[in-house]
Amino acid sequence: MNKFIEKVLTYKGRMSELTIGITALGLMGGAFSYVLYPYIIYKFGILKGGIVMTVLSFIVCILSMKFYDWSKKDWLGIEAIKGIKGYEGGKRIGRLTTWIMKKSVPVVFLFLSIKFDPFITTAYMRHGKFNGMSGRDWKIFTGSLIIGNVYWTIACYTGITLFEWAWVCCLM
Repeated sequence: MNKFIEKVLTYKGRMSELTIGITALGLMGGAFSYVLYPYIIYKFGILKGGIVMTVLSFIVCILSMKFYDWSKKDWLGIEAIKGIKGYEGGKRIGRLTTWIMKKSVPVVFLFLSIKFDPFITTAYMRHGKFNGMSGRDWKIFTGSLIIGNVYWTIACYTGITLFEWAWVCCLM
């Protein structure tokens, strides 16, 4: 019975850790991507705004990585997701996911760089865990920083332009 209670408490603690980590990153990322990013692009334009947001993204992601390594806690489940690479079960979707994760590093890198920030991309793609940034990790981080910010800058600028166009069309 003691082992059962211990497992329940461990599971409960792990779920709390993941919930807090994912929620905090989601709130911070949402405010950054959907409030601050469009505002800066609107105020400073596509070039200056894109540069400002790339610098801010660099700072936020480096600080996130430092905290992630310092805490030595997998509060986003990244290390658990890395474990899927070794899946050898009978489920087709699991085997397909494993195959993609192992064979198509550039596709995974591009997907993560566009969908997530450089912190998550680098934490997922680096070898080992909580071990700082190697030269390879810095290349991944830099590449993801550039790809992600170019994507978001263009997306925000396009959204703002479409909104302004619709606003003018509706008022005239």
